Amino acid sequence: MGEHLIKMPDVGEGIAEAELVEWHVKVGDLVREDSVLAAVMTDKATVEIPSPVDGEILWLGAEIGDVVAIGSPLIRLKVEGEDSVSSEGRQNEKAAEPPIRTGEIEAQADGAVKVSDAIVERQAKSTPPQPVEKPPAPAVRMHRAPVTRAEGDKPVASPAVRLRAREAGVDLRQVPGSGPAGRITHEDLDAFFTHGRQVAKAPGLSQNTSVEHVKVIGLRRKIAEKMAIAKSRIPHITYVEEVDVTALEDLRSSLNANKRSDRPKLTLLPFLMRAMVRAIAEQPHLNAIYDDDAGVVHQHGGVHIGIATQTGSGLMVPVVKHAEARDLWECAAELNRLAEAAKSGLANREELSGSTITITSLGAMGGIVTTPVINYPEVAIIGVNKMVVRPVWDGSTFIPRKMMNLSSSFDHRIIDGWDAAVFVQRIKALLETPAMIFVEA
Repeated sequence: MGEHLIKMPDVGEGIAEAELVEWHVKVGDLVREDSVLAAVMTDKATVEIPSPVDGEILWLGAEIGDVVAIGSPLIRLKVEGEDSVSSEGRQNEKAAEPPIRTGEIEAQADGAVKVSDAIVERQAKSTPPQPVEKPPAPAVRMHRAPVTRAEGDKPVASPAVRLRAREAGVDLRQVPGSGPAGRITHEDLDAFFTHGRQVAKAPGLSQNTSVEHVKVIGLRRKIAEKMAIAKSRIPHITYVEEVDVTALEDLRSSLNANKRSDRPKLTLLPFLMRAMVRAIAEQPHLNAIYDDDAGVVHQHGGVHIGIATQTGSGLMVPVVKHAEARDLWECAAELNRLAEAAKSGLANREELSGSTITITSLGAMGGIVTTPVINYPEVAIIGVNKMVVRPVWDGSTFIPRKMMNLSSSFDHRIIDGWDAAVFVQRIKALLETPAMIFVEA
């Protein structure tokens, strides 16, 4: 018998480390070759790590949420016919380890493996506990719950107790008495002061003082880091405009009712994507990545639209590449494919990177106005709010129209307010007259 060491594998070109987001095994488990041992995350893409051999799990080298360098020890297995790490070498390794103190996290020689408090607890169990003499339990004086006496029912108390209560502004009818015949004593009054003079509450109402500590790991940590960078480095300007989408909704309904069976159902987003492509052709500097460290704006010819997508794990942004080369139906099909891949956790790194401008939409929950955070290092994001039917004055009367707000944010270092307004107004004009989306410039 021997031991087999599994190190953190190379999970992508240029990746130096990955975050451990899930263990599929625990110490003592028997695993087969190709069994999934763990899942790690890098750049929002989750990668599963399989076992290269059959064996028994002896040691796990990291905890959920740890960032582990590529090539660092991750798992040790006991295997047959292997001697990757001999028993003698393992014993020497243990002997060389420094003492572990509770609450500390110490690194191995390569600086990647953490020692958890659980290991310290197991070591502590190996030392017989010393008898400890328990101090005598303090005497506890029990008091009955506060009660309200009936009107005219005089509480029984000494003059000294009545004087204390009067000076403190306390109604003795609210104070339970523990003395003979319900007499209220000084101790009863002290207990009433200690408990904040609370009157008895309705059954079922009680304070909840619990605190749950939730570690921010995986996708949620990636989102937090990116949002912090975006808000700290980009001076946002948000421009809101309402759009009359009545004609667009009529066209969309008609196209869906008469579509071919091999075509996807159209939502509003493919129309918005095509409108953005047309508007970007007139203002190409909005389809850009700003490298603020180098002071260079990379203006792209291809329109790669990120679609902010809510998943069970958190917000992800799959990217519809080259929207300028896709018609309405192709945009819808690719949008559906990427959204499904993201929600099922199957989207790869290529599908989650490379966007040059982003759309964010909360659908029916989109509210009246939002302030979207730019997908750093892009310079613009288009936010879609919910659609509502509102009365609109047409010059002679009020008529019902389907209205929707666009809440869009821009990097004010690169995009002036005027340019932002021109861009949104162009999108508005195309959505309000949707036939223009299909007319070549």
